[in-house]
Amino acid sequence: MNDRTVRAALERHWDASDASDFEVEHEIYHADAVLDYPQSGERIRGRRNIQESRTIQPNKKHFKVRRMIGNGDLWITEFVLTYDGRPSYTVSIMEFRDGLVVHETQYFADPFEPAPSRAHLVERLA
Repeated sequence: MNDRTVRAALERHWDASDASDFEVEHEIYHADAVLDYPQSGERIRGRRNIQESRTIQPNKKHFKVRRMIGNGDLWITEFVLTYDGRPSYTVSIMEFRDGLVVHETQYFADPFEPAPSRAHLVERLA
């Protein structure tokens, strides 16, 4: 799989994630894929279990991809994942083998107000 093909597969994955199309969303994963959520200490093994964990998620969610970078077998997507109107800044690190994701790690960060001490040094992001 070349980088253009991987990028297209990732775009299809994130579009399907946003549309709650759970079948298409999980086509990108190898049957034995592993998904890690370090902040909650969870590991989910297997595409079917990853898919089920997302289909039973009760929240209304929205994905807005900010950027995707990578090449070869390692790709990183930075996006805003909004659950029930509350944004969480998220990074997904995906490792590919034979064109499918074999390992993904997702990190989540809630927004916070900037420190007044550095206000004169920063620009606000949209």
